[in-house]
Amino acid sequence: MDRTELNLCRQFNALVSRTGARILFQIASRLGDGIVWYVLIAMLALTGRHGAWVALQMTVSGLTGLLLYRDLKRRFVRERPFITDPLIKRAGVPLDRFSFPSGHTLHAVCFTTIAAAGFPVLLPFLLPLALAIALSRVVLGLHYPSDVLVGALLGAGIATAALSLMPF
Repeated sequence: MDRTELNLCRQFNALVSRTGARILFQIASRLGDGIVWYVLIAMLALTGRHGAWVALQMTVSGLTGLLLYRDLKRRFVRERPFITDPLIKRAGVPLDRFSFPSGHTLHAVCFTTIAAAGFPVLLPFLLPLALAIALSRVVLGLHYPSDVLVGALLGAGIATAALSLMPF
């Protein structure tokens, strides 16, 4: 399984040799650093009572996700693919040392789920962004596919919990 995942990493990472793909995924990754989510939360908060509630759900979920993924990274201490495999090129800047789970993906899925539940009109814009952020993590050599998958599952779980514990 490790060999299969490493081969997948190498295949996705080969995209960085294409300038257009590298730039696209670097932009997606950078957007996933947080700024797009902070702006979205602020904009939703200004749209009225419903938007303020969605912004609160996103804020609480974001903090929960941050605490969870930082704790998991400290426990699992999985080195990033570009560190463990010399054939994988690092084409982005990691925010921390360890790869498991992907915090970018966790937050992208979590925020997309909550924002789209509150404002379904946002889904066509946020879903492609979340997918690009998740894919960028593997393409740029920063995460294994399982890091991204677990990040997505955690993000979906946190969003689901927030939506049921803090309903509109």
